[in-house]
Amino acid sequence: MKTIEPKRTVNAALDLPGSKSMTHRALITAALAEGPSLIEAPLFSEDTRYTLDALRFMGASVQPSGDDLAVAGINGGVALPSPEATLFLGNSGTSMRLLLSVAALGHGRLTLDGSERMRERPLAPLVEALRALGAAISYAGRPGCPPVRLEARGLDGGTVKIPAAESSQYLSSLLLAAPYARDTVEIEAVGPLLSRPYVDMTRFVMEAFGVRVESSGPQSFLVPKERRYHGRRFRIEADLSSASYFWAAAAVTGGSVTIRNVRPFETCQGDVGFLDLLEAMGCAVLKEPDAVTVQGGPLEGIEADMNGMPDMVPTLAAVAPFAEGRTTIRNVPHLRFKESDRLRSVTRAWRRLGAQVRELPDGLEIDGGKSLTGAVVDPENDHRLAMSLAVIGLRTPGVRILNEDCVQKSFPGFWTLFDAL
Repeated sequence: MKTIEPKRTVNAALDLPGSKSMTHRALITAALAEGPSLIEAPLFSEDTRYTLDALRFMGASVQPSGDDLAVAGINGGVALPSPEATLFLGNSGTSMRLLLSVAALGHGRLTLDGSERMRERPLAPLVEALRALGAAISYAGRPGCPPVRLEARGLDGGTVKIPAAESSQYLSSLLLAAPYARDTVEIEAVGPLLSRPYVDMTRFVMEAFGVRVESSGPQSFLVPKERRYHGRRFRIEADLSSASYFWAAAAVTGGSVTIRNVRPFETCQGDVGFLDLLEAMGCAVLKEPDAVTVQGGPLEGIEADMNGMPDMVPTLAAVAPFAEGRTTIRNVPHLRFKESDRLRSVTRAWRRLGAQVRELPDGLEIDGGKSLTGAVVDPENDHRLAMSLAVIGLRTPGVRILNEDCVQKSFPGFWTLFDAL
């Protein structure tokens, strides 16, 4: 159990580890590429290790090189073990979704499985899209969810439609594998494209490794046949999701936090939009080419459409109780399919501390300006809840967090940095 020590004000300047989302994508493209790559400043966390180990399982060589990773690409030649094997991916939804399409490029039988929570997380739209591209996939348990059994024989290519309103990772998964299909892959995203910045990140990484995704409109994506990734040196940006907890710490304590190794004017991470929300609440935000400073101030509630940065919802929810008035978060129904049902889990945990929270079908309403009380709180094995609860504890004596090690999923060094604030 982790006890959070309240602080009157927070002042710090920090360097943070690399982006989890970008590390997943860079490892996959480097592994599929022709020739060697060096992935600089990757994130070493529970989730990224599942992806790293899975790529080794499929034939890629991924070796430490100081703080970096040296990857010997397999040029699309995904090797699946014989006889049939099971690939366990824990509760890393990103690994499960992105790697299912990669595994379909190989030849052989493979079952992809995960934790009990993973077995509740939806996968059906991606499975149907892969079937349309020539993959043979069946469910080994609950229909629509992992585990899934793959009889891999490569991907034919072709045209496919995929619902875009549940997870952007389905589209990213298809795009990452598309260069190694036997024919051109054309994908039409049907309905609102949730979390579009993550798709833009996928395209950014693909282009860095030599494959440009063409588009005839905002919902269409085309990868011509015989385009291939080529190995290169690629540097991972600092993780802005991780940065958000420290900027939030400045906001709630009226302090100042600088994150030095971020590039706010160049980043492809949609979570950079969290800075605009803090500014709207009353913080002063100073953006420099390679650093961002947040200075806390009197806070006011805001209305926020957070579709493009869903991982920031718990962080904003941690700031909201200390703002005057109501904060309304909308357009994030897909948060119900994360490591926890984040809308319900935030509601439960925050109410335990005395916060006034209403769960909406697609978001949250939080009334600020009321005193909170310390309590033992269960983050429900959700790393983003645990780190957001730590922010609340800076202003609320007696906050104790169960299962604090769940932060290993995305930020193994979080408690060391947080305690040193």
